[in-house]
Amino acid sequence: MKWNNMAPFCVAAAGICWGIIGLFTRQLSLYGLSPLQITFGRALVTALVLSGVLLCRCPEKLRISLRDLWMFLGTGLGSIVFFNICYFTAIELMTLSVAAILLYTAPSIVMVFSIFLFHERFTRRKGFCLVLAFGGCVLVSGLGTGHVAALGILAGLGSGFGYALYSVFSHYALAKYEPLTVTAWTFIIAALGLLPFCRFGMMAGLAAAVPYTALLFALLGIVSTALPFVLYTVGLHHMEAGRASILASVEPLTSTVVGIVIFHEALTVSGALGIICILGAVILLSRTEASG
Repeated sequence: MKWNNMAPFCVAAAGICWGIIGLFTRQLSLYGLSPLQITFGRALVTALVLSGVLLCRCPEKLRISLRDLWMFLGTGLGSIVFFNICYFTAIELMTLSVAAILLYTAPSIVMVFSIFLFHERFTRRKGFCLVLAFGGCVLVSGLGTGHVAALGILAGLGSGFGYALYSVFSHYALAKYEPLTVTAWTFIIAALGLLPFCRFGMMAGLAAAVPYTALLFALLGIVSTALPFVLYTVGLHHMEAGRASILASVEPLTSTVVGIVIFHEALTVSGALGIICILGAVILLSRTEASG
């Protein structure tokens, strides 16, 4: 019962940690690192940190069955790698606001998956929270009306699909493994999948020449990756996937606040209304029983 009560706060805290990722990625980009390289760096650091924790405290929990590898290929390659590639492609082909909105089709996709795969109930209250959270994301992002390339739309929808896959595949993995095991193997697979494409020698040379970049990767991997994914996975272990996905929508809210306070970005009226909508959905869901 204690964990059931704490689960919404774990997921919301994860969204906050994800929301401050721009503090690290913007600085890493200034050193000439590509989005793929930054994704690889955060996956590598996270994999090393979580694997080290498991090896020191309970090495037996790092073992998985080969017949269950498909679950971690789903969370690692299907979600983490696929989601990032699609999202960065969408950013290159369209405005950031439109790309962000398409990314946050993920809660809707998770909700649909949950109905058919996990037999979760879809209630009017869940539907209202879903619409409220997504509407908040639209307002926060400041949806424009310009022309959008068809390939960009497909890439954006692909990012939402990939983002949703973590909730789906980890649902199966959590039935057999501890949350820390699931998270560790997710990033081990993601790092291995990106290794052939990241120009590792160039990244290692930069880290040796500019140690500050290594510190940024460490903070990115621990504060905005390892910690939030553990929190989200723990929360998902004690609540429905659909609710968890909506609660994680505090991420764009946090990003907006960081942009205003740290990077002095302007807050529009629509952005303020979006924050209110997302907060409303989060508060309503946190007071709702898991059954909806």
